Amino acid sequence: MRSRNYAGFSLLATLATCHSVAAEGVQKKHTQDPEKPNVIVILADDLGYGDLKCYGAKNVETPNVDRLASEGIRFTNAHATAATSTPSRYSLLTGEYAWRRPDTDIAAGDAKMIIRPEQFTMADMFKSAGYATAAIGKWHLGLGDKTGGQDWNAPLPAALGDLGFDYHYIMAATADRVPCVFIENGQVANYDPSSPIAVSYTKNFPGEPTGRNNPELLYNLHPSNGHDMSIVNGISRIGFMKGGGKALWKDENIADSITVHAIDFIKQHKDEPFFMYFATNDVHVPRFPHDRFRGKNPMGLRGDAIAQFDWTVGQIMETLDQLGLAENTLIILSSDNGPVVDDGYKDRAEELLNGHTPSGPWRGNKYSAFEGGTAVPVIVRWPQKIKETGDSDLLMSQIDWLASLGALINARLPKGSAPDSYDRSGNLTGTDKTDRPWIIEQSMNHTLSVRTKDWKYIEPNDDPTTFMKAEKVETGNLNVPQLYDMQKVNEQENVAEKYPGKVFELQKVLRQVRNKTIKM
Repeated sequence: MRSRNYAGFSLLATLATCHSVAAEGVQKKHTQDPEKPNVIVILADDLGYGDLKCYGAKNVETPNVDRLASEGIRFTNAHATAATSTPSRYSLLTGEYAWRRPDTDIAAGDAKMIIRPEQFTMADMFKSAGYATAAIGKWHLGLGDKTGGQDWNAPLPAALGDLGFDYHYIMAATADRVPCVFIENGQVANYDPSSPIAVSYTKNFPGEPTGRNNPELLYNLHPSNGHDMSIVNGISRIGFMKGGGKALWKDENIADSITVHAIDFIKQHKDEPFFMYFATNDVHVPRFPHDRFRGKNPMGLRGDAIAQFDWTVGQIMETLDQLGLAENTLIILSSDNGPVVDDGYKDRAEELLNGHTPSGPWRGNKYSAFEGGTAVPVIVRWPQKIKETGDSDLLMSQIDWLASLGALINARLPKGSAPDSYDRSGNLTGTDKTDRPWIIEQSMNHTLSVRTKDWKYIEPNDDPTTFMKAEKVETGNLNVPQLYDMQKVNEQENVAEKYPGKVFELQKVLRQVRNKTIKM
């Protein structure tokens, strides 16, 4: 797949691509094996349980996601494995809890590749079953073989091709971290040899402006806390960077760029089974969507970014419809963790909520041990196999998606791979209505929780931070055991002293999961 320069990308280009898809694909007969569905995982970034209309959102419309939900199963008790991005994504793609590894915290933009080439990934699984595979969008799991040692001006010695992805077009980390360039198949896309790239997370480069020292250069967004280092596109970031030239992204074009690359991948592989891990930047900071969305939502830039995410989903759905692929394509839509409102930029997100509750009914947000940290929207659509649509309150964890999808395509997993992932494929497709007996959740400081259908246990920890002042997030940290009756979703009354037997039972589950001595 050839790279394109999207520095000046426009809606016209998007529509032209979609029309070409329609012209090539309408009413064509395909040769795909009906027993091998196409699989698309759409993973939003920091999108809360309450941020979608079909989950009760106020002040924002999400018609495309709502349509997806109406044609599939909307899960109301589903969870990411962690309340932050890197560990959550690691667990989803490997089937292993991130807390089993010491190097899976929120990754810097120059982190080495966290998932190692010898590990068996979700992409490896699909590739071994005859699928074309792609990762498009946010990565945030490291690149190269040495932290801080990447040469961004040459092909990287370790990248996603080593993890089972035939094609990738990704952001190395997050939009608020350098390097602010796309990586395509292991090297900087649209590389500009006249402006070589250098990246550092320890010190600035001589003569390079920063948001802290040169606020007059911040013509798009100003930081509210942190995020005051190198400036790209009138927005200061985390980390230091120089160079990039024409390879530098423009934040307002990120959604368009990754969407068109996703559409191109679908077009290219329309006659064979494909797996696409499509991870959007929305609604992560800095929130600076395209002009056609900006200023349209009463919640400001965060609301505009949710609308842009919905548009992105609609483009993928429209492409599948036009190519005649929707019937046998399994789409899973979710988020990497719970929401955060002010996460480092002055975008008035908190001020303009106006009754909107990003976490829905749950207490806490991104980073937190409370449910708002990991309770996420999950929507599954597969028209060919899911006939009973509607809502499901089954307890679900993203940790099981690798094994579950493997079961659906009859994949063989090597011994020892995906050690924490169980086949819950019947839950995904609606044929098995039994709850997972327990799930494990991880907060930012590695505090673990055990959640069952009726109870939530949070292990004690000595971190004194009970409230993150800048982000205005309750952490859930306490130096005594916490137990909550989850029939009361707000997690307000700690009933650990009232139910010591239940505390002991859930402590035992957590101990056995840690020791790998429990069987589901």
